[in-house]
Amino acid sequence: MHTRTMDVRPSPRRALLLALALLMSACKTPSATGGGSSNGSSSGSSSSGQGRNEDVPQGDPFPSRPSVEARKDAQADQALAQAIQQAETAPRKQAAESFLAVRKAYPQTTAGQEALYRAGVLFYDSQDYANARKSFNELLFENPLHPQATEAKRRLGKAALEVGAYRDAYQTLYSLAERAEGAERTQLLEDSAKAAEKAGLFGQALRISVDLAGNAQTPEAQQAAVARVQQLVEGRAGFMDVAQIMEELPTSNPAWPVLSFKLARIYYHLRDWTRLEETLNRFLAEAPNNAFAPQARELLARATRRVEVQTKTVGLLLPMTGKYKAVGEAVLRGVKLALAGSDIELVVKDTQGDVNLAAQGMEQLAFDEGAIAVLGPITSDESRRAALVAEELQVPLLTLTRQEDITNIGPFVFRNMLTNSAQARAIADFAMKQKGFKSFAMLYPNLPYGVELANDFWDHVVENGGQVRGAETYDHDQTTFTTEAKKLVGRYYLEDRLDYIEGVREVQKETTGQDAFRKRKAMEKMKGEVDPIIDFEAIFIPDEWRRVSLVAPALAVEDIVTNACDARDVERIRKTTGRKTIKTVMLLGTNAWSSAKGASGMPELVERGGKFVTCSVYVDGFFVDSQQPATQRFVKAYRQANSGDPGLLEAYGYDSARMVRQLLDSKQAPKSRGEFREALANVKDFDGATGKTSFDEKREARKPLFLLSVSNKGVTEVPPEQAAALGGS
Repeated sequence: MHTRTMDVRPSPRRALLLALALLMSACKTPSATGGGSSNGSSSGSSSSGQGRNEDVPQGDPFPSRPSVEARKDAQADQALAQAIQQAETAPRKQAAESFLAVRKAYPQTTAGQEALYRAGVLFYDSQDYANARKSFNELLFENPLHPQATEAKRRLGKAALEVGAYRDAYQTLYSLAERAEGAERTQLLEDSAKAAEKAGLFGQALRISVDLAGNAQTPEAQQAAVARVQQLVEGRAGFMDVAQIMEELPTSNPAWPVLSFKLARIYYHLRDWTRLEETLNRFLAEAPNNAFAPQARELLARATRRVEVQTKTVGLLLPMTGKYKAVGEAVLRGVKLALAGSDIELVVKDTQGDVNLAAQGMEQLAFDEGAIAVLGPITSDESRRAALVAEELQVPLLTLTRQEDITNIGPFVFRNMLTNSAQARAIADFAMKQKGFKSFAMLYPNLPYGVELANDFWDHVVENGGQVRGAETYDHDQTTFTTEAKKLVGRYYLEDRLDYIEGVREVQKETTGQDAFRKRKAMEKMKGEVDPIIDFEAIFIPDEWRRVSLVAPALAVEDIVTNACDARDVERIRKTTGRKTIKTVMLLGTNAWSSAKGASGMPELVERGGKFVTCSVYVDGFFVDSQQPATQRFVKAYRQANSGDPGLLEAYGYDSARMVRQLLDSKQAPKSRGEFREALANVKDFDGATGKTSFDEKREARKPLFLLSVSNKGVTEVPPEQAAALGGS
């Protein structure tokens, strides 16, 4: 086995929805964006209707006809002349107020409108943009045909830009640009693009910038326009905007290479390989010396390499650094042991537990390493992200996550790891099908882990004709469980029990005439003698072993007998308590019950839980002391290669890698990823450290879990044929 560990370095990329690929057929909207426009109109402006947001402001915002017929008035003209004369020496704002006074005195006159315009100019020059906007708006809505209407609109648009009214600024300035020419048009378009970008109208900003690039009169102006185009396509401009512009953009436009390469990268993320190759080939033919050409060649080569497979290269996605480092190292130890002595090259990518690094690592393993298959990741989020990429690239991924339904992502996603649902199903099957239990109770922590397992267990019990008679939850950091235990057996709400009510009456009757102390003592004695209602045969506790060692004694206090393993134990308890009838209850658990060995050499669960956890049964995905031959072989090999004993992660990493090795070393070894996927899907009864494994129709690894029994001597594996004899019920 050859192993290479490589860094995955993050690179920024935009998240694109795969569904957008379906919209490409709709990109036939006219959008003659480009250079060489000789009529003075903005070529981007023809892109209306389809492809533009309905709320994008379009056209001149002002009426086409005056709303007021201004009349000539001699007094008004005289007042205006005086205001003009005063404005020559007065401060700007004072002069502006003088013009507004004329406007107010003569509102429907030509002089009044001229005064309003002059006030707006003075406000604008004084950088009082709010009042400038007010004056110009009033003028233009009253008389859009005013002799200074064009200048008023220009200043109005610039004022709106200054105060942050960007949508108004864009609409006003762009409507002017459509009718302007030369340098004036260029300046208006530059301001329009700035306003559109700040208003969030990125498609409009992009169209204008492309137009400016095509009509630039100097190299500096062209360079600035292309830079803005690049900034927009790397920032917020949408896929459809780029695609629509490219539909009719001539290759002579200086912005064409920027948009073309951006479109290629979009196709790459959409996994549209045909369009990607077409776009890149055309790009390299039209702009072979462009700054993006080296990246385009690499992207084209990368796309070509997606179908090139190294049949002896296997990828591994694990968190080798960060907070999940120990988890990654454990799996890696198992994988390396499985591949030792083989000619398989193992390429390890460090995900650091990060979803983006997991996705990038998956791509690198597929494109750069040609891996025929990939193992990992482990954590839920990174596994889902890697699985999405694996499915897009059609690379078989055998993930090691507990995340439920991960294989629903697609046919190239497999999973080999112990899941919560598998544990709930296995322990419920043992209790119902082998022990014959029909009624259950549950005590579980109010955590996602506990809630999920409790729900899965409950569902499986009901599906098999059983009942859950009681269910109590507790806080994850709780250390006393008296209340929960009392609730399970009906001793918490005594007032609701008829036998308790009858007992109260008897005590009251018997203590008539006695003092309060004797009455209280008699009542306490009666409460303590109320029998527990134990209408269940087993209690499911999906929590870690430390909590279980605290829960079990609390159950015993409420007369729930859990430590009777056989008839002799039942008889002993009967004699000790003096009770004629003893109903025993079995505690059931999950692999969270597994614990390391303590100072005595016994599992810490047994050391701390003592007699209260004996006769309990739980399931696990691996048991280091198992007598199964395949498990023993793995444990022996692991101990020889490493210090200490293997755990569940090492075992699942080992089995996953062994399956891959078995397929690649076979006489009919798969030569493609598709063949490997088919071969892996057909794995049946693979005899591994974690049991005999087969993949079902959903590509989930199915195997019998290890059934483990707790006694005062420790934890032992229970062969299936002996499971029915466990317990004293």
